[in-house]
Amino acid sequence: MASRLGVGVLILATLLGSATSQAGYGYAEYGKIAPSPAAAPEGAPTGSPGYPADAAAPPQGGAQPAETPVPPPAPTLRFGFYRRSCPPAEYLVKHAVANAIRNNPGIGAGLIRMAFHDCFVQGCDASILLDPTPANSRPEKLGGPNFPSMRGFEVIDAAKALLEKACPGVVSCADVVQFAARDAAFFLSGYKVNYRLPAGRLDGRVSLETDALAFLPPPSFNLSELVDSFRTKGLDIDDLVVLSGSHSVGRSHCSSFSDRISTPPSDMNPGLATVLKQQCPANPNFTNDPTVAQDVVTPNRLDNQYYKNVLRHKVLFKSDAALLTSRQTSRKVADNAVVHGRWERKFARAMVKMSLVEIKDATNGEIRKNCRVVN
Repeated sequence: MASRLGVGVLILATLLGSATSQAGYGYAEYGKIAPSPAAAPEGAPTGSPGYPADAAAPPQGGAQPAETPVPPPAPTLRFGFYRRSCPPAEYLVKHAVANAIRNNPGIGAGLIRMAFHDCFVQGCDASILLDPTPANSRPEKLGGPNFPSMRGFEVIDAAKALLEKACPGVVSCADVVQFAARDAAFFLSGYKVNYRLPAGRLDGRVSLETDALAFLPPPSFNLSELVDSFRTKGLDIDDLVVLSGSHSVGRSHCSSFSDRISTPPSDMNPGLATVLKQQCPANPNFTNDPTVAQDVVTPNRLDNQYYKNVLRHKVLFKSDAALLTSRQTSRKVADNAVVHGRWERKFARAMVKMSLVEIKDATNGEIRKNCRVVN
């Protein structure tokens, strides 16, 4: 596994170095780049602008945002993977995500977080979706980093049901998780985070609570611990800073940052600390652990406000504040905060890169009929 990951990261690094600033990479076969097809989801109705007909309309008075250039995928994955086997695949997932976010934007934040938590444990293989069974009573979804805070499982179920009706046994749950995160980022960013995603992942058969505890970086990590955690998965410091920007949306349980507001000294903005003390119990526990918005300025918008909050010490987690503890990461935070459109482009690239972590092959993967149980 380690050697295969190493090869994949080396190939990805080479391809990233050769990427140009022009939008529209396409993929014909590994090692051969072809012009990109239209940006609309696979199987969308003729004339679709790239979102479901009943989704929120795009911003008026301006052109659609240019599709973010992304690196070509690693071997075994390709863009437009379901173009022939299940043409409406990506469109159906986007439809399910749009419906969910329309009712509750917080679900979108959960879907982005789910993709991260899936890829960091057993690779991007939908192992986070597996329910407990008599043979495995403690899968990773029941681990502390995921339970009870992880949201969005019902959206994956809804998307998979549509896919099984249209194309039985074709689309993997692992691909659905990554498509759903991509689509959630698209809607929550006001259509600014827009990227194509290579597909062809297989679903894993192993899901262990202990792995979730071992590989998911907790909010208490310092910078060196965060860097090591990301490096283990083939991701670098820039990926760490960029992907941390997903904390611009979603909510957090008080227990995840209670030490920052109850034990002085803390570098948290005193005004924010005072507000949080009013919202959180002094000693949160499993039965009394309310949630608060991670970004009080634009809580339902995926944007670069997170980096402005970091600079102003208005973030919840120690892991957020840790980005200011080195000159290198502080500079990256400042760049993402002030350069218009930079973070959105980098976030799209980092999400694609993360989606390539430890891909399963035919020896250890399958396409589940039900995302919650192995075949």
